[in-house]
Amino acid sequence: MLTTSLKIAQKALKRNKLRTGLAVLGMTIGVAAVLTMFALGTGAQESVSSDVKSAGTTMIFVRSGNFTKGGEESKIPTGMGSSNSLVADDAAAIAKIDGVKYASANVKDRTWVETSNQRFYTQIIGADVDYPKQNGWGFAKGRFFKSKDVESAEPVVAIGTTLRDRLFGDENPVGKNVQLRGKSYRVVGVFEAKDEDQGDFAVVPYTAAQKMVGTSSIQMVTVSAEQAGETTRISDAIKKLLRERHRLDKPAVKTGSAIGLGGLQGGSISGSTPDDFTVKTQASEALTKGLNTSVAAFILANMPQMDQTNSQEMAGTLSRAGSTMTALLAAIATISLIVGGIGIMNIMLVSVTERTREIGIRRAMGARQRDVLEQFLVEAISLSVFGGVFGIVIGFIASFVITNVLHWPATISITAVGLAFGIAAVTGVFFGFYPARRASLLSPIDALRYE
Repeated sequence: MLTTSLKIAQKALKRNKLRTGLAVLGMTIGVAAVLTMFALGTGAQESVSSDVKSAGTTMIFVRSGNFTKGGEESKIPTGMGSSNSLVADDAAAIAKIDGVKYASANVKDRTWVETSNQRFYTQIIGADVDYPKQNGWGFAKGRFFKSKDVESAEPVVAIGTTLRDRLFGDENPVGKNVQLRGKSYRVVGVFEAKDEDQGDFAVVPYTAAQKMVGTSSIQMVTVSAEQAGETTRISDAIKKLLRERHRLDKPAVKTGSAIGLGGLQGGSISGSTPDDFTVKTQASEALTKGLNTSVAAFILANMPQMDQTNSQEMAGTLSRAGSTMTALLAAIATISLIVGGIGIMNIMLVSVTERTREIGIRRAMGARQRDVLEQFLVEAISLSVFGGVFGIVIGFIASFVITNVLHWPATISITAVGLAFGIAAVTGVFFGFYPARRASLLSPIDALRYE
C-alpha cells in the first residue's frame, strides 16, 4: 500500500509543478537556513570557546640558567639566560605536554639593523613559526617565515611596524634586504604588534639567530597554554620534564654557599641538584615584579588557588555563552521551519479542495479513511523530504562560501545533516496531518457531489 501511495503521490505532485516547486522551495529555504545557522553557530561556539579559554595570562617563560633571589629560604628563582642548559629539543619536548598550545624556542640579541641609508639599534628575536600566534600579531605586509626557513636557517626576517617606519618610511619593505651583524637578511613580512614595545623588533628563525651569536643552545622557550587556568599545572609539568631531560635528580655536591654547576648560584634543595633553568608564568612574573622577597613568595604560594578560580569562572562564562548561542539558533530554526511548514500546509489544503471528487470516487470504490489519510501524508512528507535534501545541499554550499569568502568559521557535522533531514520529515508529518485528516473525513456522497 505504501508503494502505491508513493506512486500516486508522485503523479499528484507532477500534476501542478509550479505549486509543488514553490512548496519544496519553502522547505528548502527553511532547512538550508537551519543548517547554515547550525554551522555558523558551531563555528561561533568554537571561536568563543577558544577566546574564553585563552582569556587572561596564558604565557609561560622557560629561561636557561638559575639563581636564587633573596637567599635560599625564599626559593624564588630568576633566570639569567647566560647558561647553555636549554636546547631546541627541550622546546620540542615541552610542546608535547598536555595543555600546551604553542612552544617557541628563542635566541635573543641586540645589534644594528641597517639598510643602505638607515640604521637602527634594536632587539633581534630568534623564534619558531608559532611566535606571532603566541603574541597575537597580525601582518600589515607579507608573512612570517615558515618551518622550512627554520630548518635550513634561512636569512629571512620579519620586522615590526615601528622598525619599518624607521628604516623604510612609507615604502613596502617586503623582498628588500637589511644587514644584521654584517649579513644580509631578506624581509618577508611586517607584523603589527599589540604591545608597542614589540614594534621595533626584528624576528629571524632561531636557527639563524644561533648562527648569528655562535651558539647551539637557546636562551628561552616561550610557551602558550590552551587555558589560562592551566599555567601552574603546565609549569610544574615543564619543571619535571626538564629535570628528567637534564638528569638533575641525582644528589648534589654542596660546596659552601654555592654548587658547582658551571657558575650557577644556589644552595642544594632537599639534597638534589638545583634546576639549571627557570620557569615562570606570565601572571607570576607580573604580580611579583618590584615586590620584596617575602611578599613575592606569598603570592607565588597562592598561584594554584588563583588559577583554579580563573578556571571555574571561565568554565561558567563558556557555559553561559553556549546556552545563549543554543537558544538563538533554536529560535531561528523554529521560525524558518514554521514558515516552510505553513507553506506545505497551504499547498496540501488547496490540493484537498481541488481533489475532492477524486477523494469521493476512491471512498466509493472502497478506500478507507486511513488510506486517504496515508495518501495525503505521503504527499506532504515527500514535499518535505525533497525540500530537505535540496536544503542540505544549499546549506553545504552556503557554509563553504561563508568560510572561504567571509573567513567566518562554519562547521557542518554528520549529526547536523541527520538532524536537518529528520526535522524536514517531522515537519511534513506535523503540517501535513491536518489537510490529510480533513481529506479522510470527507463524506463520499458529499465529495462526489462537489463541483
